Amino acid sequence: MSVNYSYLFPGCAGTLYSFRTLKTVYPNNFINLPSQKFKAMKDTFEKIKELSEKYRDYTARNLSKLVKIKSLSTQEKEVQQELKRQMEEAGFDEVKIDGLGNVIGRIGNGKRILAFDGHMDTVDFGNLDAWDFDPLSGEIKDGYVLGLGSADQEGGPAAFVTSGRILKELGFDKDVTLYFVGSVMEEDSDGLPWKYIVEEDGIRPDFAISTEPTNLNIYRGHRGRMEIEVSFYGLSAHGSAPERGKNAIYMASRAALEIEKLNEQLAYDEFLGKGSVTISEMVTGSPSQCAVADFAKIHLDRRLTWGETKESAVKEIENIVKDMNAKVEVLQYHEKAYTGLEYGMEKYYPTWKMPEDHPVVQTGVSAYKDLYGKAPKVDKWTFSTNGVVINGIYGIPTIGFGPGNEVMAHAPNEKTPVEHLVVASAFYAAYAYKFAENK
Repeated sequence: MSVNYSYLFPGCAGTLYSFRTLKTVYPNNFINLPSQKFKAMKDTFEKIKELSEKYRDYTARNLSKLVKIKSLSTQEKEVQQELKRQMEEAGFDEVKIDGLGNVIGRIGNGKRILAFDGHMDTVDFGNLDAWDFDPLSGEIKDGYVLGLGSADQEGGPAAFVTSGRILKELGFDKDVTLYFVGSVMEEDSDGLPWKYIVEEDGIRPDFAISTEPTNLNIYRGHRGRMEIEVSFYGLSAHGSAPERGKNAIYMASRAALEIEKLNEQLAYDEFLGKGSVTISEMVTGSPSQCAVADFAKIHLDRRLTWGETKESAVKEIENIVKDMNAKVEVLQYHEKAYTGLEYGMEKYYPTWKMPEDHPVVQTGVSAYKDLYGKAPKVDKWTFSTNGVVINGIYGIPTIGFGPGNEVMAHAPNEKTPVEHLVVASAFYAAYAYKFAENK
């Protein structure tokens, strides 16, 4: 193959030469660019590892500070102020809080955009008797940061604050823009903050990384979910003569038994697994406890595997209740953020997965290999993340990599290994360099 290398060898301007010929004719001028580039990247990655270890305690302390602040969905103001302070202290180029309350830190101002996301809201404590320590302790003990949110999922943002500090210290100046997002209201409505970021803030990354807990594996998708409500309308009558009425509870019960059968028949995907449906709540109504119930409502938690859609899931339930006086609807989420803004979306959160050979995945695999000399496990989440909107709705290539284990999510005695924080902070910085390199 002959190529014009005149930009490297001025003496051959206007002439086509093979790569081998140039190396022979111009041995003193021949530049082994690939090897030089490899060495420079290797040196950079060694520095990233050194700095991630150097800032081990810094990262753990930052996470501890976040965990100590209770931050339920729509009540994240104080924890967001702390995260913003940490980003500013780390030297980010810009840090702001948007209209919904997301903290958005920026490094760089280039054409291509890489975003890191970690939600800052948590669920509530649950049964305090099940905890062996204060859920808001934030104690650093025996190599772990203890407390609610340490794994799900303030550990990710604590790690990427350190990544930002590392990148600034290394003088990261590539033609890319890095956004680090501490998002809100995810526990209430997965993906809602990114609906706002894309549609209102106008930020649409080329690649995105969710920092939800992955046990330091690379995750490339998960099942989707949706919330369906089915209302049944009967006819009231005196309880002494039930034959005069139509009992809505019986209608709902018959439907419930069919939904139980439906769960066994749902689609299966080799990577994501099987779809599922369960009834999580039943509400009934009657004029009196001495009357036939004229109303019943069931709430369905529907998990969607690959190929299942909102339309197909709704149709399955409509077929079950087609001969009943019933209404099937997908619920809406609409709440007021801590900023005072009212915002919402339909409670349909699409399934998503990335092909394993996609550049967003392979860039992560390469970054991890170059840091630690071994390949990471590539897998999936069991639960749902903001990826349902980032990739599921907007199609932005997305992976997950985060400190902590997802089995700790929504469970008592939540904790995250400090070592995971160190590795995650190195990985995010390394991924930024790889992203900048792979144009």
